Amino acid sequence: MLIAEPLSFINEYLREINSAIEAHYHGKKLSQIQQYWLSFCVMAIIVTNSVCWARFERASIGKYSMAALSWMFLNSKIQWDLLLQVSVTVIIRRYGITEGTLGIDDTEKHRAKSTKRIFSTHKIKDKSSGGYINGQSLVFLLLITKKITIPVGFSFYMPNPEESAWRKVDKKLKKQGVPKKDRPAKPKQNKEYPTKAQIGLRLLEEFKNTHWQVRIQCIVADALYGNKRFVNSASKLFGGIQVISQIRCNQLVRFRNKKISVERFFNRYQAIKQTIKIRGEPVTVTMASARLHVHAHGKKRFVIALKYEGENKYRYIIACDLSWRAADIAQAYTLRWLVEVFFQELSAGE
Repeated sequence: MLIAEPLSFINEYLREINSAIEAHYHGKKLSQIQQYWLSFCVMAIIVTNSVCWARFERASIGKYSMAALSWMFLNSKIQWDLLLQVSVTVIIRRYGITEGTLGIDDTEKHRAKSTKRIFSTHKIKDKSSGGYINGQSLVFLLLITKKITIPVGFSFYMPNPEESAWRKVDKKLKKQGVPKKDRPAKPKQNKEYPTKAQIGLRLLEEFKNTHWQVRIQCIVADALYGNKRFVNSASKLFGGIQVISQIRCNQLVRFRNKKISVERFFNRYQAIKQTIKIRGEPVTVTMASARLHVHAHGKKRFVIALKYEGENKYRYIIACDLSWRAADIAQAYTLRWLVEVFFQELSAGE
């Protein structure tokens, strides 16, 4: 399909965004050229299913050159953060969204070996091959509602080079049998390289400050975010709401005044089968639950051992609000599947 002019609904959407910018941020707005360029780019993304200036040029039948399109992107004084916030506001208002669940997860974008001009590229683990490749890591915040699931925030993650170098040396010395006291100390946290959990908290805070009118029912996050600081801070940020994440099987819990792994604890109990829904479809799961003192968190958490059909091992879910039922926690955690669907669709458009 070739592009002649952007469709009317795209132009209408850009006009609505511009009106929202003028209403909420006095003295700021998009120029006519910026609106026209953005409407063409949105149209080109829909037509080509990609973000690629070369494809945009071909789709425009030579009307716009790749150099001119990329120049506008690099040099136009568009406030991209503001544009994202207002775009989300427009979508929330148009769909009449008043409540939802926030999901946090991260994904990786593979790049070529030489990427000097691409932001935040670094060595990442390739899950398919088990080796390492060059790429980018992105942390996404998604709003999950009964009507739609939309990304409402994202940020690039870049590991601290000093910490990466230390981890490499520490691993080598540990393998050689060098005691911890004789190995180099871990470098202090560098504010210029926030962790993924810290990025997640910042995205949550930005959403709360910008879209305060949306009532958040709970927050679901990947196992990477199942630490004490993230769970406590995320819950407190939204007035003590439920935060659901995951912990490792070797995490220690207190049982009869003794510390044992969460895996060992649930091995003592008979799990039961229950039916929950994933994307509207009933699924049978095997689960057991208990309110346990999690040593790393320093307090009680609702802990659930959960296994889906076809799985051999349990995953261990934690929730900070002890008043919820185990079935409700397991059901809420299934919303993470919608985050995975988003990542699949994101990859399909690359």
